[in-house]
Amino acid sequence: MDVTVITVAYHSLAVLPAMARSLPPDVRLVVVDNGGEAGLAEWTFAQGARLITAQGNIGFGRACNLGAEGGTTGFLLFLNPDARLAPGSLDALLEAAGRHPQAVAFGPLLQGADGVPGCKRVSALAPLDRVAAVPKTDTVVPVLSGAALLVRRQAFAAVGGFDPGLFLYFEDDDLSLRLRATCGPLILVPAAKVLHQPGQSSPASAALSWQRGYHLTRSYIHAARKHRLPLPLAMGLLHALGFALSRRGLRTAQARAHGRGRLAGVWSRIAGQK
Repeated sequence: MDVTVITVAYHSLAVLPAMARSLPPDVRLVVVDNGGEAGLAEWTFAQGARLITAQGNIGFGRACNLGAEGGTTGFLLFLNPDARLAPGSLDALLEAAGRHPQAVAFGPLLQGADGVPGCKRVSALAPLDRVAAVPKTDTVVPVLSGAALLVRRQAFAAVGGFDPGLFLYFEDDDLSLRLRATCGPLILVPAAKVLHQPGQSSPASAALSWQRGYHLTRSYIHAARKHRLPLPLAMGLLHALGFALSRRGLRTAQARAHGRGRLAGVWSRIAGQK
């Protein structure tokens, strides 16, 4: 297959084998290690995959860019470690690419623990541009999910890949908007399905929840400024406070840590931290 699969691992060895088993046998797999996990190098070698060791946790987007460097295949498939391709799904995505030569990126339906296939129907960076319902046929969409994203390598390179200023969250929204603005349309392919349960890529902890909250708010403010949304700092603070004071945000120690992380992310942007 003319495709390279790129996945970013952050203590993800518990879920990586299932993801790897879902890939067709003739697909190149590149694993970018953001966490220095023991045993990952040995597992990657046994798979015949390529391992790239990042210098610490460099963030999702930068790690994806690192995995894409030097690629020669026509397509790149960015796939989360906790995602699994349903049989025939990669073929379906590539066949859609053949049917839509002007399109530059393609995404499957995502199926969670409830078994109901869905898709990313709206981006916080373009809230008025949305998909009204989950499509049943190939459909041009405003945004695709980075959990499973097939993109033409030349288009990915033309826009400079993922924005390295987004450490975590909104990388796929930002990339989608830049791809469709400068290269071509994005297509959702319902014939392709990926099983994905968000949040399973790394072991849960209060510290990780804080980190996710921190980068969620920082990334929103960065992306909102970039795409000229109104009042990015004020909206970032409003969203952070809304979560931190909500029943959901107070329910567990991990949720409370996530809320504190969101507020810390707002303060870091106010203080001008990069």
